[in-house]
Amino acid sequence: MTGGPPNTDGQCVHPTHVMQALDQAQGGPVMEGSVGGGTGLICHGFKGGTGTSSRRVTGPLGDFMVGVLVQANYGGREEMSIGGVPIGKALREVPLPVIHDIPSSTRPLARAPAPDRETGSIIVIIATDAPLNAIQCQRTARRASVGISRVGGKGGNSSGDIFLAFAVGNPGAFSLKQITTVKQLPNEDMNRFFTAVGEATEEAILNALVAGRDMTGIQGNSVRRLPKKEVQEFLREHVLIK
Repeated sequence: MTGGPPNTDGQCVHPTHVMQALDQAQGGPVMEGSVGGGTGLICHGFKGGTGTSSRRVTGPLGDFMVGVLVQANYGGREEMSIGGVPIGKALREVPLPVIHDIPSSTRPLARAPAPDRETGSIIVIIATDAPLNAIQCQRTARRASVGISRVGGKGGNSSGDIFLAFAVGNPGAFSLKQITTVKQLPNEDMNRFFTAVGEATEEAILNALVAGRDMTGIQGNSVRRLPKKEVQEFLREHVLIK
């Protein structure tokens, strides 16, 4: 194609990478931080990436698990909060990501966003073994925004946030030839799941930040990890940790 604007995307992921990821998929703990799809992500001005968390939901109708996986690539530093503490404002003096002075003819395909700007997106995947129907899954997915807002995300103008929830509480319910029975929880019992999703999403984002590491990418684009020591000291001042 000629005559159009130049391609500004790296286009680093190809079909072979997708097939390789599917072939290597396995159970067990999920790696967090700057791995896989989380490699190039920035969250609240620090190194973002993949994070996970879960909650056990207990009640009269049974005990269930809710698991959350995020790929955090959003948020300005100023808005970042942990436990209601405005940690982003406290970290103003932490050095910003370094963008090397590169001649215009060889500038990076993609520039690291300014840490004080709300930009980027987040993907949230929610899984539960509870018997939820499709509408209940949809309602559950929307509660991911509660957890994001607790950390300081506000869904900026350029955000392309994606929330997906699925439930496996009806094994064997699908059939091409038979009538099957599908169970579902009453809607009155959904509040516990909404709370669990908000809490687990918040924690998964923080886990992604804690697991992040300093990284330098294409043509010198660099981003710093969350300064955990400074964060711990500030939280101690607010008596959130001992």
